[in-house]
Amino acid sequence: METSGFFTFSITVKTRQKMSQTTYFTEEGLRKLKEELHHLKAKERPFISNQIAEARDKGDLSENAEYDAAKEAQGLLELKISKLEGVIANARLIDESKLDASKILILSNVKLKNTQNNMVLNYTLVPEKEADLKSGRISVDSPIGKGLLGKKAGDLAEIKVPSGAVMKFEILEVSR
Repeated sequence: METSGFFTFSITVKTRQKMSQTTYFTEEGLRKLKEELHHLKAKERPFISNQIAEARDKGDLSENAEYDAAKEAQGLLELKISKLEGVIANARLIDESKLDASKILILSNVKLKNTQNNMVLNYTLVPEKEADLKSGRISVDSPIGKGLLGKKAGDLAEIKVPSGAVMKFEILEVSR
């Protein structure tokens, strides 16, 4: 039986090690994650604890739906906090000073022209967790981001998008 317990523990440790992969962030992205973690711990955690205490004061816990809901919310919050702490613990900052400004890399500002409709687009390539298409921030792991990596101003990028179509972009400018 002890061997079985050790075996289970070993699998758990290995699984956790695989899950804790390094994620790259900009200073702004890492700051936002830390702010979110602080908010969860400083505001949400005490709020849920207060809900549990109020529900507990109402009497019999075996038939108290408010208590059950508050405990479930607490469990979900603690899971979210734990995952966020793991991401932050394995986060690495991107050092922009070591990136080549002449070609498209992470944190590059890129001005493109779609050769099929002549539409000019401006994007900043960012880590996946910081992507926001509305603000022009696309992930380096997206099909367009991957297709642009390593290209220089004047190059033509042919990128296969998920729909199966091939889009052609002329790279007009690359900057940091």
